[in-house]
Amino acid sequence: MQHIHFIAIGGAIMHQLALALHRRGHIVTGSDDEITDPAKGNLAAAGLLPAQFGWFPEKINPSLNAVVLGMHAKGDNPELLAAKNAGIPVYSFPQYVYEVSKNKKRVVVAGSHGKTTITSMIMHILKQQGIDFDYLVGARVAGFDQSVRLTDAPVIVLEGDEYPASAEEKRPKIFFYHPHISVLSGIAWDHINVFPTYDIYFNQFEQYLLGMEEGTKVFYNSEDTEVIRVIATSGGRVNPKPYTTPPFHYENGYPVMDTIDGQVKVSVFGRHNLLNMQAAIDVCMELGVSEQACYKAIASFTGAARRLEKVKEEAGLLVYRDFAHAPSKLRATLNAVREAYPAHHLVACFELHTFSSLNEQFLSEYAGSMDGADDAIVYFSHHALKLKGLPTLAPDVVKQYFGREDIVVSDNREQLEDIVTQSISGKEKPVFLLLMSSGTFDGIDWNAVSSQLK
Repeated sequence: MQHIHFIAIGGAIMHQLALALHRRGHIVTGSDDEITDPAKGNLAAAGLLPAQFGWFPEKINPSLNAVVLGMHAKGDNPELLAAKNAGIPVYSFPQYVYEVSKNKKRVVVAGSHGKTTITSMIMHILKQQGIDFDYLVGARVAGFDQSVRLTDAPVIVLEGDEYPASAEEKRPKIFFYHPHISVLSGIAWDHINVFPTYDIYFNQFEQYLLGMEEGTKVFYNSEDTEVIRVIATSGGRVNPKPYTTPPFHYENGYPVMDTIDGQVKVSVFGRHNLLNMQAAIDVCMELGVSEQACYKAIASFTGAARRLEKVKEEAGLLVYRDFAHAPSKLRATLNAVREAYPAHHLVACFELHTFSSLNEQFLSEYAGSMDGADDAIVYFSHHALKLKGLPTLAPDVVKQYFGREDIVVSDNREQLEDIVTQSISGKEKPVFLLLMSSGTFDGIDWNAVSSQLK
């Protein structure tokens, strides 16, 4: 049993790691200057919620075996400084995950998009097959009670992330997992606050491949030209295994895969999700699951939270939400809906919420990204701009960057509700309302808004 202290314990994935270690019987303590739900409720239920919010150097004492430093904590954090002065080992989140999984077979899903979905699909197949495994995933997945599991299982499945590990360790999280098997799903510029140019961003994936042990199997998206390019730069160091979109057709809005075992109907739609599915199947086969068993298991996969997740269905209206926020993700999601529901009037509502999407230097990347919608709506809040320390934006300026004359841009929540209500009302065709954001549209109740459909 060890005593592990978390600096910034309230993070979405940090608190899940803390809970996993607590379940293993370790002593877990932590601090944060702000903790909100669901982390607050989860930590309280486990008896791990700090009595007071803030940083308390006195919590750092010789009984600690390790300190885990969250990305939210700054370099001058008083608890961090106390730990360094006391000589207590300080780990970033990925460094500590590696420490507790050094003796496991590590599967890492990396890339600019599709990571959560592919990781979730692998988890689903392995669980259906009764295979014992640990995992780390960035979303709620049906059939799993938590986002991090740490046991004595021989395999761990990790959703990789190219974002920096901590204030002390600026290199991407994926550098620290040292996979035996990896997936590279796609490369499209993101995180402009950390990677100010595309070349710098691309280089992170070059370094990721070059840092692997020679011969590591990498299942890569061979339909992505940038992934093909980065595989070529690895100089033959890794063992590349291409994957492509499997054969399929649509029936009543859902794909049916044409497999060696015949037709397999699945519950998620979109070419990008079928491509993700193929990556997951390839990984599971590498882990010893038969192809037939993979197809049987994947048929019951319903998706990860907020990844083309159904919010509402009634006569004449379908409402889905998706985590899409980068330009490539918007295009893929819109294409998926258009292909699966060609007879619907597609209303797409997108919230600029990430640092990159709210940064005027990056906005030109969104040109044409919403052309697949019949009605295109973009929303942003000045509160989000302020929180991220960015200068103000004007709706007319945002509109120019999307390159679509009829796109509607709003910076007012009440106005957005009215715009969406008008867009989904009075249509002769059934309506598909697609909500895309990594945020919450400032807490709008979309069930109430969609009830205005006439």
